Amino acid sequence: MVLPAELHVIAPLALAAALGLVLLVVWSRRQRAEKRHIRQIREREERLKLALWASSEQYWDYDLRTGHMHRMWVDTRSVAPELRVLTMTESDHRIHPDDRTVVEDRMRRHLRGETELFLSEHRVLDSHGEWLWVRARGRVVELGADGRARRVAGTARDITRIRQAERERRIAIAVLHSMNEAVAVLDRDFNFVSINPAFTRTTGYTEREVLGHGANLLDSTRHDVVFYGKVRQKLANEGHWTGEMWQRRKNGQEFLCQVESNATEGITGEQRLYVVVIADITQQKRAEQELRYLANFDTLTNLPNRAMLSERLSRAIVRARRQNHHIAVLFLDLDRFKDINDSLGHTAGDRILRATAMRLQDTVGEQQTVARLGGDEFTVVLENLSDASQADHVAREIIMAFEAPLVLDDRQEVVISPSIGISLYPDHGQVPTELLKQADTAMYQAKAAGRRTFVRYDDSMDVANRRRAQLSGALHKVLDRGELRLVFQPRLSLAAQRITGVEALLRWTSEEYGEIPPNLFIPLAEESGLILGIGEWVLREACRTLRQWHDAGMTSLNVAVNVSVVQLLRGDFSEIVRRVLADTGLPPHALELEVTESVLMANAEQAAAKLQALREMGVSLAIDDFGTGYSSLAYLKRLPITTLKIDKTFITDLNRDPDDTAITTTVITMAHSLGLTVVAEGVESETQMRFLDHFRCDEIQGHWLSRPVPPADCLAFIRAWVPGTTSGAAGNVVPDAPADGSAGGSTDNPASPAGRA
Repeated sequence: MVLPAELHVIAPLALAAALGLVLLVVWSRRQRAEKRHIRQIREREERLKLALWASSEQYWDYDLRTGHMHRMWVDTRSVAPELRVLTMTESDHRIHPDDRTVVEDRMRRHLRGETELFLSEHRVLDSHGEWLWVRARGRVVELGADGRARRVAGTARDITRIRQAERERRIAIAVLHSMNEAVAVLDRDFNFVSINPAFTRTTGYTEREVLGHGANLLDSTRHDVVFYGKVRQKLANEGHWTGEMWQRRKNGQEFLCQVESNATEGITGEQRLYVVVIADITQQKRAEQELRYLANFDTLTNLPNRAMLSERLSRAIVRARRQNHHIAVLFLDLDRFKDINDSLGHTAGDRILRATAMRLQDTVGEQQTVARLGGDEFTVVLENLSDASQADHVAREIIMAFEAPLVLDDRQEVVISPSIGISLYPDHGQVPTELLKQADTAMYQAKAAGRRTFVRYDDSMDVANRRRAQLSGALHKVLDRGELRLVFQPRLSLAAQRITGVEALLRWTSEEYGEIPPNLFIPLAEESGLILGIGEWVLREACRTLRQWHDAGMTSLNVAVNVSVVQLLRGDFSEIVRRVLADTGLPPHALELEVTESVLMANAEQAAAKLQALREMGVSLAIDDFGTGYSSLAYLKRLPITTLKIDKTFITDLNRDPDDTAITTTVITMAHSLGLTVVAEGVESETQMRFLDHFRCDEIQGHWLSRPVPPADCLAFIRAWVPGTTSGAAGNVVPDAPADGSAGGSTDNPASPAGRA
């Protein structure tokens, strides 16, 4: 039993205990609340870190009272969940001087409440000292007691790459709109998405007319649907297609174009796009076809010329070698054509040649090649022969076909017969030049046998073979014996009426055989490889002679030296030229190297590279004997040449032969359009000179001016030259005619490649 006195003591103790329990409960709850609050803060910090890390953005907090900027960002090199937070506090905001005024103005407008957010794109200096573009956005987050903003916070993002991409996009758009080529962007279904102004100029379609429509809007009837389907399928599969195709304009006109198509991903990466560049090449192709025709076909008869014949014969040999068949080359010459031509006139002669071409092609069939080599010489190539008798049979048919008169355009009838020489592959030759040569030899035997017949080649015909062997042996001794010499033929500028230079021509006087024509020994030198040593001697002697003339005061002269295909394509010819120029002291611009058309076509790509090396040295380059039918006119623009020399065969009949006149004037115009100097070879009369002067031919050389003469005589002739002379000065010097009776100059050219050295 508790006494009242004891109750008096226990009651306070119980109250204290209860109070303590209450305080403990309150403290415990407060602790849990604080822990929960701390955990929430940490979770928010983690989420902020993740957000900053994932977005690559930066958090910033700007204290308006102190001007301090607090920055926080996550190191992008760290990996979640171990993210490393970087912070920085700065008072120098490092804003680009050109952007600071704009940034401050936008901040003031936001602080005044004029804008809901502070937004700015400007440049800042990074830790590496480089200016970066950033996009900053934020708002006021703390106000003072006076209601004025104290703190502004927000985020910033590096947009340097975005700005660069945008700049590149603007540049691309500007370039696209300035391009001459039509450009279209197509979607994955090949519907138009975008076009440039050149597309409208090329096709006639405006942007409104094509957007959303398929690319087949431009399809031409010259290709079938399958062709366009294959092109688009290849583009879809491989992501690229380039080539030529016909397209159709809005007005229905069809044009040939060069198309370059490439696939690319869309801006979002979700849709594939195709960029198509279209260049109208209709006129270019037409011009190329015209040039190709002039280069490969005879304009009088429309038959292949020598260049095309050589190409077709080469291909025929390849096929025959593969299939083990024979080929026959029939070389035809019209009997006494010159007499008929002189009596009836050149116009009638041209009609006879055209009628002859048609008669030949009708006789042998369209599947066989019939070519005109020049004059009244024609060639027929017969393929897929099992034995030689088939060639004899065709030759007999041709002779019988010409027993019927040729009916000319004016109903006039002319009876003419051919003499035919036959060579066979592989019996008589392995290459086109051999087969043509042997057939030509056999043709002369047919003429010697009385004309209007055919003869098949055999080795006994070519008595000259023994002569060639003898000359080849003697040729090995020419340098040691000092049997070579140079003669020089002046070259006259028609506009300035002054001698601008000379051409060096090689002569050989043998102890055993006397004077040997260049057209005999130059091919032998090429075949034996002796042309390398001989050619270097010619080059050195020509440069040495001109250097002496320069020292004598004739510093405006240059010298032209012919180059053989063997010289050009074997060894380091450019190094030889460089060494000779250095040894003789002749400046490179005073030397002109002449190469024949056949040199270029023997190995066009390699020859072009060799010529380029010489041109870079400063040496001038000329195509010699242009127009003889070996090379492609279209190839001229790809060669680093400076001069075009028109062959004598076109100069001889100027004003008499319409073809020669037309070809000569065309070549002059074409050469001038390419920036080339034109030199006419073999000018032998004042009439020819005046014709060439009228049609703006730059320079001439030939007997009207001077024959090729020894160095001293040539120098004396140049010093004595009077500008405006109305007749050739060849009589003022002693001519140095070769032993074969040719007069020098252009006539020194043999029929074989690289005829002069």
